[in-house]
Amino acid sequence: MEARNAHTKVEPLEGKRILITGGTTGIGQAIAILLGSYKARIFTLGRHQEQLDEALSRIREVGGQADGIVADLSKQEDVERVFRQADRVLGGIDMFISNAALAGESIADMDNAGWRNVVETNLLGYMACTKEAVSRMQAQKKGHIVFIGSMSADVRESGSSVYVATKAAIQGFAEALRKEVNETGIKVCLIEPGKVKSDIHGTTADEQKAEIAKEEMLLAEDIAVAVHYVVTQPHRCDVVSMQIRPHMQLI
Repeated sequence: MEARNAHTKVEPLEGKRILITGGTTGIGQAIAILLGSYKARIFTLGRHQEQLDEALSRIREVGGQADGIVADLSKQEDVERVFRQADRVLGGIDMFISNAALAGESIADMDNAGWRNVVETNLLGYMACTKEAVSRMQAQKKGHIVFIGSMSADVRESGSSVYVATKAAIQGFAEALRKEVNETGIKVCLIEPGKVKSDIHGTTADEQKAEIAKEEMLLAEDIAVAVHYVVTQPHRCDVVSMQIRPHMQLI
């Protein structure tokens, strides 16, 4: 056997129409840049125009086609607007990567407006976007949905009960959704990262750099590589779930 035949043939990303929520910062941006570098057509969104412009520029720099809009996925009208615009720009969706999320604290430490906004973004936003994506994918009898969850769904840290509630709900939603859409040709995967470098941790850049050096924290690019693996597997192969944690994160 020749060495080049030893690897399973993977699905090419060139020309694939990919909608990524929360692709303007952190994990979402890293995913958008990596998949864009493989000539995928990226449509993304975020809450701030400046961050959106920067992300689109970085995707284009690596050779990807990139478009996007400013939107707030806690609002149903914005969800519908995102998908209408994606339809116009992409002409359809091959992959939907649901990533946009907010940090959440203990419910005792958040006011009603705050915790409701987290739930509406992290859970209801995921569900509303998924409904739009599934309706399009069912019509074409093929598609791939990737949810970016969190190991908080299992670890359930003290002080983050609102965030944990949304991520545990996404875990159950992803598992049930796969059973519902599998026969229509749609693949569903849940990726649950451990601690990843992000602004939501409330620590300084130097502190996070030290955690990365001690292998207690991941880079956003580490999660992007995992997404790339998942979405390039042949259709016969379903990567149903994946947990990725820093080497020294023991729980």
